[in-house]
Amino acid sequence: MSKQSTNSPEFKREAIALSRQPGTNCRQVALEIGINPNLLSRWAREADDVPSKAFKGSGSPRDEEVAHLKRELARVKKERDFLREAAVFFAKESS
Repeated sequence: MSKQSTNSPEFKREAIALSRQPGTNCRQVALEIGINPNLLSRWAREADDVPSKAFKGSGSPRDEEVAHLKRELARVKKERDFLREAAVFFAKESS
């Protein structure tokens, strides 16, 4: 099983910029910074296809899941607090 590392968007952009300097190529830059040349080529294609959407995320689905769970927890806490207050209100009314 291969180990997948996540590189920051800044690292990806800098690597692409290095590969586009005169006298260099993707393979040379990729080997110098320690990544697979195909990976750097893919990053460059992604940046060329839709520059505004390239490398937006953190690259980690786990972080996205944590953020989603935090939003869901906040929503559930609001619902719980509302129901707790409603129960107290109706308990006072029926007394």
